[in-house]
Amino acid sequence: MHITTKALVLRAVDYKETDKILTLFTQERGKLTASARGCRKKGSTIAAGCQLLAWSEMVLYDYQGRWSVKEAAAERLFQGVRDDIRRLALGCYFAEAAELLAVEGEESPELLSLTLNSLHALDKMQEKPLDLVKAAFEWKAMALAGYEPLVDGREVRGEGISVSLPPQALAALDHILHGDPKRLFSFRLEGEDLERLADGAEDYLCTQLERGFSTLDYYRSLQIP
Repeated sequence: MHITTKALVLRAVDYKETDKILTLFTQERGKLTASARGCRKKGSTIAAGCQLLAWSEMVLYDYQGRWSVKEAAAERLFQGVRDDIRRLALGCYFAEAAELLAVEGEESPELLSLTLNSLHALDKMQEKPLDLVKAAFEWKAMALAGYEPLVDGREVRGEGISVSLPPQALAALDHILHGDPKRLFSFRLEGEDLERLADGAEDYLCTQLERGFSTLDYYRSLQIP
């Protein structure tokens, strides 16, 4: 069986001498794993489309329950992300979080759109503070995954955590959770308000998911003291 789909490469692991094992976030089938045979060979026609964080049109075929990449044409590589180590680290964190939250074989159009829009913000909206983009992704991803926080006055609560936010940060959170997804990053926030929103988002996500992320640790290691 063959399918043609657009897919975001969430993970790419080298395999054997010339292959990769890809974790894909597809439009039609949600998250799935596929082998990309020969993609590391010089001159491979599928190499560009099988890069980490590439948004590609792919032809996949299923043989005995395992997917393989037959064709891959990159439609967007988010070059502005690749050219900056901090943006790349943050983009990889978004991909790692999306991989965890997506369900194998189930469509997750809102989470896919959020991940793509967040990569677009890193790529083209470079006037936006990285902490703003990161916080918006984290809060929205949690809501989409069924962990939307409860807001009671200035307290934002979830299982095992309570975060206190100032009024401007609360207004930004309301925009993130309930505003137009296409305008997710259209709010402005700076200084201590942004710091509180961003710190709260990271703490909330890691507490709800009960784990950390290697990509987040690496991003943090690149922060300027």
